[in-house]
Amino acid sequence: MPAQHDSRTLFLDGPAGRLEALLWTPPPSAASRFAAVVCHPHPLFGGTMHNKVVYQAAKSLSALGWPVLRFNFRGVGLSAGTHDRGAGEAGDVRAALHFLAAEFPAAQLLLAGFSFGSWVGMRVGCEDARVTRLIGLGIPVNNTDFSFLRQCNKPKLFVHGEKDEHGNIAKVRELVPTFAGENALVEVPGADHFFAGKLDQLDRAITTWLQPAL
Repeated sequence: MPAQHDSRTLFLDGPAGRLEALLWTPPPSAASRFAAVVCHPHPLFGGTMHNKVVYQAAKSLSALGWPVLRFNFRGVGLSAGTHDRGAGEAGDVRAALHFLAAEFPAAQLLLAGFSFGSWVGMRVGCEDARVTRLIGLGIPVNNTDFSFLRQCNKPKLFVHGEKDEHGNIAKVRELVPTFAGENALVEVPGADHFFAGKLDQLDRAITTWLQPAL
């Protein structure tokens, strides 16, 4: 990771109580036009902000010199509240965006999410004018509705495993062209839902997509 960062554990003011969070901040000399929030996978199946895909996404964004915020959804780790099937969790994402916007008022915001985190996070990111770019990792299209992206004109990157068991790659290929705005799909050959053994390709996909913005 070429860019060093300071790491700070903190609590956000969420709608159901405090939310455990981790903020990586670049050195003062690395002033960035962007700051990012990364949302974790399904809480009822072991998803936390320490998930390896979420960590890799945060690491890739931090390496660009960006502030990066990860947080635990309600009921996960030290976060207050209980799982709310995505409805309440949308409020948790808003709390994370409010915090990041207050900390870095001059920065454009990027919203990234993995699996359940992509579904909840991208819905909020589409509605929030402060968010200018979206990243969906392993979008679980087999049992989740992503049709809201047909009205979302913001640039979007999708990184998806060829053998993702929660998002059939054929369905992803069919859906992405129907979404509004500029959409990029990067398929990772042989990768499962968790990109096991393929996290380097996830890193490359994120970095390559964001290079023009730098």
